[in-house]
Amino acid sequence: MSQDRAKIAPIERKLEGNAAYEEALDELLDTAAQTVKIFDRQLTAAFNTPRRFEAMRRLLLANRNHRIQIVLHETTNLVRDCPRLIILLRQFTHGITIRQTIPTARNVYDPFAIADTGGHIHRFHYNNIRGLALYGDTAATHALLQRFAALHEASSPASLGIQAARL
Repeated sequence: MSQDRAKIAPIERKLEGNAAYEEALDELLDTAAQTVKIFDRQLTAAFNTPRRFEAMRRLLLANRNHRIQIVLHETTNLVRDCPRLIILLRQFTHGITIRQTIPTARNVYDPFAIADTGGHIHRFHYNNIRGLALYGDTAATHALLQRFAALHEASSPASLGIQAARL
């Protein structure tokens, strides 16, 4: 579906408030065809909702090559606040990664998420409730993909204190 959106004129929607950002993230997950990349300071309990769990699970089940990559500044709350995400980590060790930024990379303050190459959401600062959802602007999405790659490189696998399920 994200590929269909990329063929039409860019669609932009302003996001006002955390609820609008979280709803836009759910919609972005629903549109993802292959990959999702998420950067944030830390994940909220919204990653423990059944809707988000099912959207991520559906993406990973659709094809063994599908990926969800998450880079965070803080990971200490994940086991406590996001047990469904931990289930996905255990079930799809090949398809989902969570990394934590190294201290020198923690001066990035604008969370964003990208679905494939066709759409993204972007909050201007993690303490600011304003943001933007943008579909079909491949240049803007490509710029965020480059930023995500730099953040991914400036991070290491998160130590969550869990062990992956053994096959």
